[in-house]
This record gives sequence, structure tokens and C-alpha cells, in this order.
Amino acid sequence: MASRHLATLTLALGLGCVSAVPAALAQQTSSDPAPADPAAGQSTLPPVPADGDGERPAVAPGAAPGAANEGGAETAGIGTDRSQPQATQAVGDDWPYYGGGPKAQRYSPLDQINTGNVGNLERAFVYRTGDMPSERAKGKYAWEGTPLKVGRSLYMCSAENILISVDATTGKENWRYDPKVSDDAIPYSASCRGVAYYVNPQAGDDAACKTRIIEGTLDARLIAVDAKTGEPCEDFGDNGAVSLWDGIGNKVPGWYAVTAPPAIVRGVIVTGAQVKDGEAEDAPSGVIRGYDAVTGKLAWAWDLANPELTGEPADGQTYTRGTPNMWTAPVGDEKLGLVYLPLGNSSVDYYGGNRSDAENEWATSLVALDVTTGKPAWHFQTVHYDLWDYDLGSQLTLVDFPTDKGKVPAVILPSKQGDLYILDRRTGESLFPVKSVDAPKGGVEPENLSPTQPTSAYHTLRKKRLTEKDMWGATPLDQLWCRIEFRRANYDGFFTPPSADKPWIQYPGYNGGSDWGSVSVDPKNGILIANYNDIPNYNRLIARKKADEMGLKPINERAKEDNGSIPAKAEGAGDPQAGAPYAIDVNAGWRSSLTGMPCTEPPYGGIRAIDLATGETLWDEPLGEALRNGPFGIASRLPLTIGTPNNGGPLTTAGGLVFVAAATDDLIRAIDVKTGEVVWQDQLPAGGQATPMTYEVDGRQYLAISAGGHHFMETPVGDYLVVYALPQNAN
Repeated sequence: MASRHLATLTLALGLGCVSAVPAALAQQTSSDPAPADPAAGQSTLPPVPADGDGERPAVAPGAAPGAANEGGAETAGIGTDRSQPQATQAVGDDWPYYGGGPKAQRYSPLDQINTGNVGNLERAFVYRTGDMPSERAKGKYAWEGTPLKVGRSLYMCSAENILISVDATTGKENWRYDPKVSDDAIPYSASCRGVAYYVNPQAGDDAACKTRIIEGTLDARLIAVDAKTGEPCEDFGDNGAVSLWDGIGNKVPGWYAVTAPPAIVRGVIVTGAQVKDGEAEDAPSGVIRGYDAVTGKLAWAWDLANPELTGEPADGQTYTRGTPNMWTAPVGDEKLGLVYLPLGNSSVDYYGGNRSDAENEWATSLVALDVTTGKPAWHFQTVHYDLWDYDLGSQLTLVDFPTDKGKVPAVILPSKQGDLYILDRRTGESLFPVKSVDAPKGGVEPENLSPTQPTSAYHTLRKKRLTEKDMWGATPLDQLWCRIEFRRANYDGFFTPPSADKPWIQYPGYNGGSDWGSVSVDPKNGILIANYNDIPNYNRLIARKKADEMGLKPINERAKEDNGSIPAKAEGAGDPQAGAPYAIDVNAGWRSSLTGMPCTEPPYGGIRAIDLATGETLWDEPLGEALRNGPFGIASRLPLTIGTPNNGGPLTTAGGLVFVAAATDDLIRAIDVKTGEVVWQDQLPAGGQATPMTYEVDGRQYLAISAGGHHFMETPVGDYLVVYALPQNAN
């Protein structure tokens, strides 16, 4: 089977798409960033101290806790001065954040496990959560969890939000708290990617809930429990729970859910929610909200289409419906007081004719909010008039970016279309030129399309344009069928617009490029690690009359008819898009109808090392073997490295290793960070669609991965936390 390693695409230079807001936070429209030197790739901004955390605040301090919000209810705080940064937990022996440390680099300075001894890894213990799908939830589970580790305990959430603590050396359960999430709350997947850990600076050492574990749930609640006992925090909301349905509208299970861990910045819990795509224009709002981490009281709300409303809506009203949402994990900068939000698209992905100006301005953008007020500081849009479901799904990574003038506090912004951007996290200005490329015309709304689209001059994971020769098949007949399908479709390269007269090819597909697994940064060696997908979607718009004949109905109507049953199907596979003139049908991964195999040649996914300072590729390798893949759904069992689709992120360590599972072969691998060579692997008991983490207890380093499987990736579902270590006598 063919494999290809392609260099970064070279496109014409253009200008950027950053909208910076001055310290007073007055709103303004998008504008181009100050030009940088294209040759040097350096920021024109002054450098910051060597620690890279910055001294110059990007935004003014917010109102004191307890201030009344415009247009909404009064909020209450705990007396914490939110204008000042709070202490953050260090990564090292511990893994206290979803992304490892406060910068979400998915990196550990531990080096006991290294390239010389990783082959000796053995299983230290396997823990099972007990959370497996009921009969009603079969085909809808995708755990995706990464535990936290603080002290001697691991903290995790199961697929349906059971909070669990286990001993980090033995896997013995310390406690569990079940918030009783119902199966009907499952959106596309029963997923809980992680939890947040918070220390109340106002509480005494022996106080209940001095340390607490906080999660968002599938049924749209924030839950807080005592990290020591698992008991609900009585001072948080209603006996440990806050409803996120307030101000959203009618409660339709499965339409509005939280699958990602929140960020906690300056004592404020910041969360968005997953709004199930493709259902209707009149969907739940994408409002972002901040809550006091101790009391659970609403601190602020940001409704991008109604910015004057900063509290709860008046009785009988809601936050603006159908607006772009944030379904992935945010990250914050304590010193700057900013929280970084990767936004998605409007509730109807593939038709934009009914979108508001505000939706067009903010969709598919990275937004920096002042965490003390909830007001935008700046935003950077990665797709103009997004009709491809290219929402930003990756958690941002904070880095101290090296330049000739010193280190600049920056964020790494991965995108589904494969572009990686490096932005000054104080202002949103790109440290490298942002190129503007001509976009294809046509489709069902040619008058609305953006004539150009931004791409990154720093780096792109995107491969070359597809041709008929790239069509592939498990058999000659399969390949012929895929070539016919290629000729039948509209395809004019990157950003081919949606069409209804015949199918269109979207490449990359909506799983990336980069997806929620994000990237890892090795600051010791100055290397960025990114695993990625390289596979198209084959889509078609369905006229409303035909969609009605097919019985395509939004979730709120289906809930009345079938008691909220959620079909086990891929996102976009027959979504009604009610309120728009078209429904949508997506063949995710563009599979042949003859054998079920992809229509394009492998590899379908890879992993790449990138020089952090320059954006140059150091190595690029396919990720995933053909073990579980084959025609007609029959596993080939062939140990051929073909590169499979993957979901989940990488972990890099000071031991010179990249650990990654993610692929559909149910393997976890250790890769030499400098060469790309696989130096160890192990078979997991279920799919490894999660991001690994590592920690140390009593001088022994451990490696942990959740093997929960994934219905969309078609890997075996499980409830396993698999933990590895070197033998006790071999360090």
C-alpha cells in the first residue's frame, strides 16, 4: 500500500485576519495585523522576559466580584481579587491540568522512561470504570478521557460523567461520584475528555472542598466534588451542581452537552458546550459563560450576537440561538487574565445564507476573553464564511516563542484544514505572515462566498490537491468505482463550495487536519509534535422538499416522537439543517459503497515533528497499522503501517519520547522524538482514542492511557485505564 510524505504547501503571501481590541475593550471589526518580516518570521512587538509569561497586561482589570452585570442578574464572588493572577499547579511529578500544565503543552519533564529503556515497560495496573453502554446507548460511546494526577491520586471522569479517584500506584479506587447522567443526554457520543482541579485559596487546609474536582456533563451541568472524598461541594451551586440550561431555552436532551473540561482562570470556571450540529438554525446558543469556582455563581456571560447581555437573560428570553459555540477545551493565561476560546461554526454548518453579521464575524475564530469581565480582547478568524464544518476543535497550546528579539508569549492554533498558526497571545497578531489564497467559486450561494481564505505561512499539515490518480481501492473494481465517483463530484481543490446538483469533495474532511487531540510541544528540544488526519469527505446538499420526503427531522421534533432516541450515525450523515433550504449528507472519510474502504490512497493519518522556531518539518511518518482495517469491515490483521484515521493527542517527555495511541489499530506507541522511529508499542484492550499522560510517585514514572474505544472510529469500546511503568528493579 502506498505511502507518501509531502512537503509543506507553498502558497502566495497575503495578509492576516486578526481583530485586536484595545485595553478599553471597545469592539471593532476585523483588521490586518502589523506586518512582520517574512524572511525572519519575527514579531514586531517588544520582547517579554525570558520566562515568556509577559508583564504587559492585554486588558484592563475587570469589575470586582459581586458587581451587577448589564441586562442580567447580579453575580457573586468569593472575594478573590480577579484582577491578579492566582497560583498555578506545576507539571512534573503531577499532571494537574487536562493539557498537563497551565500552558497545555502535553509535555512532561520526567525522563526516567527514555529511549534506552522504554522497551522494558510493563503494565503496572489496569483499572476499569465500570461505565459501559447500556442497550440503548450501544454505538454511542467514545470515552476520550485523560486523567489528572495530583499527589498520590488520579482523577477522571467516565464516558457518562462518573467522577472517580484511584490510587496512582495501584489503581485501587479511592472514591466515585455518579451524577446519574441519562442515556438520552448523549449527543453524538458519550464522551468526557477530562476534569479540572481547583484549590480554593480562601479555605483552610482542613476545610471541605478546599481542593475540588470540577466537570461539565452530557446533561449540561457543572459538578464540583471534594477531591479528597468525592462528596459534592455544598457551597457550589445547588449541593455541588450548577445547571447550564439556564438561559438556553427548552431542554432537549442531547442537543446541548459538555464533553470537554473547563478552564479555571483567576478563580473563574470558563465553559462552553457542544451544540449538536446540523439539526436546526433555531439551535441552543453558543454562549460562553464564567462561573465562580467556589460558589458556582454566574460571573459573566458572553453572547457574541448580544454583547450587552453579560448576565442571565430576562424571564422568558434566551441567549441568542444558533450562534457559534465552543465544544472543545479552553485554556487560560493567569498573568494576562485571558482565556482562549476556539470557536466552532453556526448551528447549520453547510449553508450560511441566513447567518447574522455577528455569526459571520466570530465563527471559526480563536477568541481571547478577559476572564474578569467576559469581554473580548481580540479574535483571529481561520475561515471566512465557513461552509465546511472547519470549527476549531483543538485546545490551544501556550508557548514562549523564540525570536531574535527574545521570547514572545504566543499560542499555537491548530486547525482542521491543517494550518498551524503562531499568534502573540497578548494581541492575536500572527508572528508569521498569514497568506490569502483565492477560493473556488460556485455552489448554491456563490454571492455569499468569501473570495479569499487565510492560510498559514508558518506550517500546514495539509497535503497536495487530490487527482483522479489518487483514487484507490481494495480491488480493481473498487478503484474504478471511486474514479467514477471522483468524476461525478464537484471538486476545485481546497474550499470547494457545497453543491446540490451533484456531490462535492471536501479535503481535508471535518476531522482534520488537527482535531480535539491538539499538539504537543517539547520545549527542551524546540519540537512541535502533531498527529493528523489526511482523508476527504464526500458530501451533498439535499433540497428541503427531498429532505422532508426522506423524513429528516431535527432533534427537538424527533425527541417528541421517539422519546429522545439518538440515532447512531456519523455527524452530517443525513442532518436536517431545519430552517435552511438544504439538509446535508456527508460520507465521512469518503468510503466506497462496494467494500466500505476509503476511496483515496493511504496513508489516512500521520504524525509529524516540526521545528518550533522555523515551522520546518523534521520528520513525518504514517500513524497506524492495517491490523483492524479491511474490506467489508473484515480486519486484515496485517501489521502494515498504512496510516489510519486517528483521534486523540500526543504526549512528549524529556525522555526523548512521544507517546501516542489515537489510531484505529488499538496500539499505544512510543516514538523517538528526534527520528520518528517507533521504539515500543503495546496492544490495548480497546480503542485508544484519548491522549496519554504521565506522572511520578515515589521516584517511579508511570504512563497512563484510557482505552475506551470510539463508535465513530469503529474501535472496540471499553472502560479501561491502562497504566505502565518500568519494572521496579529497572530504572
